[in-house]
Amino acid sequence: MSETTVARPAFKPYIPDDANIPELTFRAVALGAILGLVFGASSVYLALRVGLTVSASVPIAVLSITIFRALSRLLGGRASILENTVVQTTGSAGESIAAGVAFTLPALVLLGFEMDWTRTLLLSLCGGILGVLMMIPLRRYLIVKEHGILTYPEGTAAAEVLVAGEAGGTQAKLVFQGLFVGLASKLLTFILRLWPGVAEWHLPRYKAAQVSMDLSPELMGVGYIIGYRSAAIMVGGGLLSWLVLIPAIALFGEGRAGAMYPATVPIDQMQPFDIWSRYIRYIGAGAVAAGGIINLVKAMPTIIDSFRASFRDLKLTSDASEKKRTEKDIPISVVLGGSVALALFMSFLPQLKAVPGLWIGVISAVAIIVFGFFFSVVSSRITGELGSSSNPVSGMAIATLMGVCLIFIVLGWTGHVYTAAALSIGAVVCIAASNAGTTSQDLKTSFLVGGTPWRQQVALIVGVITSVIVIGWTLQFVNAAYRTVEQAAYPVMLAVEPAARLEKGLDGVDYRVARAGGRGDIPDGSYLVDPAGQVRYRIQEGIGSEKAPAPQATLMSLVTKGILTQQLPWGLVLLGAFTAILMEIIGVPALAFAVGMYLPLESTTPVFLGGLARKLVDRRRGNDAESDAGPGVLFSSGLVAGGSIMGLLAVGLASPGLEAFAGTVGFGNQALPAWVGFLAFLTVAWLIYRTALRAAPAIVDAPIDTPRKQ
Repeated sequence: MSETTVARPAFKPYIPDDANIPELTFRAVALGAILGLVFGASSVYLALRVGLTVSASVPIAVLSITIFRALSRLLGGRASILENTVVQTTGSAGESIAAGVAFTLPALVLLGFEMDWTRTLLLSLCGGILGVLMMIPLRRYLIVKEHGILTYPEGTAAAEVLVAGEAGGTQAKLVFQGLFVGLASKLLTFILRLWPGVAEWHLPRYKAAQVSMDLSPELMGVGYIIGYRSAAIMVGGGLLSWLVLIPAIALFGEGRAGAMYPATVPIDQMQPFDIWSRYIRYIGAGAVAAGGIINLVKAMPTIIDSFRASFRDLKLTSDASEKKRTEKDIPISVVLGGSVALALFMSFLPQLKAVPGLWIGVISAVAIIVFGFFFSVVSSRITGELGSSSNPVSGMAIATLMGVCLIFIVLGWTGHVYTAAALSIGAVVCIAASNAGTTSQDLKTSFLVGGTPWRQQVALIVGVITSVIVIGWTLQFVNAAYRTVEQAAYPVMLAVEPAARLEKGLDGVDYRVARAGGRGDIPDGSYLVDPAGQVRYRIQEGIGSEKAPAPQATLMSLVTKGILTQQLPWGLVLLGAFTAILMEIIGVPALAFAVGMYLPLESTTPVFLGGLARKLVDRRRGNDAESDAGPGVLFSSGLVAGGSIMGLLAVGLASPGLEAFAGTVGFGNQALPAWVGFLAFLTVAWLIYRTALRAAPAIVDAPIDTPRKQ
């Protein structure tokens, strides 16, 4: 693929190469780590709710400038632009690691395994560091040589914010305003409980049909950030599921005496959400899988071109004659040594082994290195062309899982016991690909402002190490908070380990926790059993429930289980796959539509409302459409962070032991009708609209050299 570029002089960064100003300081790394913890936790929450995350680079850059400016008034000593760049780099690792983790590792819970904090910590740490190491040899080609061809939209926007902040042009108050509105809206709805958190409308004379909207401000903020088209496509998929497929299943199942697989009760006895849980989620999963593969196939020319160019120019990284500050990476010897050490470490990780023995550990480590490098290149290139928001890391994870599962089948490693190992490999690769894309984006920001590459790379590794702690904890927290015990009617006996923990059933009696997976007589999951092993109750984990559906992780579990155990309702899965193919044929992006099909409609309607606000803003602006660092985007970024943080607090108040306290701070359990809450939610949309039109631009005009291809 040939590119003709505009003739231009040699690029000059904002900070000259010979400048000697503070960069990798303790305060910069510490503030970046703290912001990374906040955005990492909120990204996990968001991914479990709607199966996507949004880039944190721009809001972290804005917050860094503001916080350091406030501290300088109190303590003196203004922070440099390179320190703010380090903060942005360190903090953005939290969001990228959270995406890779939340898309994959919760699948273990859905398959009946225990998702302990140690597993999450070790796998996300390996994937995060691997993503940074894999990107370092590619920096000179993707960031420097391809400057003006690969635009890195979010990385360029973050650089513009940093340069504008240096000149006094930042609009950090917009992020804080959005943060406050998000906190207040979530407080009134989900903690003080003034009105129901979900507004529902049942359609008369239309069996099992309903329209609903989750009154969560962070979902509206996501819709504004991703734009109208993506939001409309998502809600279109949701409307197909909830206004066409669910009523159709209810209509044709009317009067049916027996249960229809995979459900265990007749359709007549099901509510709309039950139909979604037993049937629609399999259709949606098939659609998402097909959409991810379609995205990967469409990106194949880019992948091939990237690999050709990357290997051709990899020799640049070994040129030691260049001693300029802005051209120094972590030495290639350290990169190679670190990669080998990481591979050896992963070979002995018990979390990557289905059965004892060195062979499976070695094969797992080799698969991670091979797939990890391949998809790190893919992720970095796609991020450069389209931005991190359009980076199909879930599709890369699906491709990895399929490849690993096929390798396992060739080796004769089939059955439920191998699904955890395959998922763990896919998780590390997904995390590595996600963080490689973010790493390339951050290195682009550093390149534009004049940062030192090796210092930025060290900051990224620090961000990975600090963020994995809170990300694993957040997963455990959400899963435990939404966890419930349900009556079970399975006449089966399960093996109980002597050290299995005790948990009370609905009758107040202590039972042992047993896990089931890969059996045809009982669904995968955790159960409470008596001393003889008889199932008494089923544990409904928080992950996979209505409040945390984890769509991407559910997809990963279905793909892995379908290949290794052959226990899927393939008719439903194929129905979804061909729906996605049809959407792509008629010009509708299949993946966004498929995600909407899978999610509860209440999760996509607020996203659509935010996207509608963005469309109205762009229509008023005319040709001056809002950029990735515009006032509405900054306000919405704060809305996402504030709503997610307060959402995590609401999750905590819903957890066992705190219900009584939650009842004391509430006002009589939703005393006001749902329409009042809906009007309040529309007010939030109006605030986004007003802010986007009235606020001054958040960046200065063309502060940095960003030539475009001709």
